[in-house]
Amino acid sequence: MNRSIKILITLSSACMCIFYALQNLANLDAATGFVSYVTGMADHAVYPQHIGPAISSPMLAGVMLAVIVALEFIAGALSLRGAWDLLRARTAPAESFNNAKTYALAGTGVAVFLWFGIFGAIGGAYFQMWQTEAGANALQGAFQYAMLNGLAWIIIAQDDR
Repeated sequence: MNRSIKILITLSSACMCIFYALQNLANLDAATGFVSYVTGMADHAVYPQHIGPAISSPMLAGVMLAVIVALEFIAGALSLRGAWDLLRARTAPAESFNNAKTYALAGTGVAVFLWFGIFGAIGGAYFQMWQTEAGANALQGAFQYAMLNGLAWIIIAQDDR
């Protein structure tokens, strides 16, 4: 039962990451506009001074969005491979099942890095995205995705006996 749950959790992480990447591509203009808005640090009334420069280059905002989408796809692909590896090892001895967790842990780890590291640390702390309604909503969502994937990582990482 525990192995089946770990497989389903890994598959859920894969779906989450891939679906968000595809949603960003389906809404490319809106996603680019959002990244440009956040990195431009406009409408910051609470903390109007910044420790570094805003990004006003549309090309650089596009590169940032490309990194985000690429990391979503990478996290999804790693988790999908991880789910497959776990599925194949589901009836194997505990050591083999534990060894099959590499990609599942990598995928959920990349997802945590993306939504905690990039959105939380860079978007939230450096670009102060919490100061605008759109940015605050995205930051709240990123927190949820980071925590869900972090919880998935913890569950998957538990040794099977």
